Amino acid sequence: MQGLKRGTVALLPHQDIWREEALETIAGLKALLGGAAIDIQHVGSTAIPTIHAKPILDIAVGVGRPEDILPYTGPLEQAGFFFRGQDVPGQLLFVRGDLRQDTRTHHIHIVPWNGPAWQDYIGFRDYLIAHPEKAAAYEAVKQALALRFPNDRAAYTAGKQEIIGRLLAEARLRQSGR
Repeated sequence: MQGLKRGTVALLPHQDIWREEALETIAGLKALLGGAAIDIQHVGSTAIPTIHAKPILDIAVGVGRPEDILPYTGPLEQAGFFFRGQDVPGQLLFVRGDLRQDTRTHHIHIVPWNGPAWQDYIGFRDYLIAHPEKAAAYEAVKQALALRFPNDRAAYTAGKQEIIGRLLAEARLRQSGR
């Protein structure tokens, strides 16, 4: 994985290697976490084959409770996944990359399986894959923000929130069968 320096934004065309790397990462996490991980999925923009993405894999690990993973912190760090704490309420974050160069290649999101965050990660991904026109609209916003904020990932992320919220609402309606 190429990765990206923390805090910066660069979008690349979709690359088949992202899927391959995600599958390898998921297999490694399953081996490390065993039954503590109920399900592990490739999520985020690198999982959507029609759009540009930051070259950082997002992997969602569904667990009974996020703190169930804490006993695995040592083995995860030995495998190159470093604990970064609670990045958003109710979730834990591990990262992989070259920490000396402050580069990230993977974000591992530990969330309650089948809870709202899990459903949103999976639902958003699946909705954009099923609706290429929605994915294209999302990509257009991301591209504009990446040009505007190449060295300010916080502003880039904040700028995406309106379209993410709208697309998530649509995805939730689809999931509920309405």
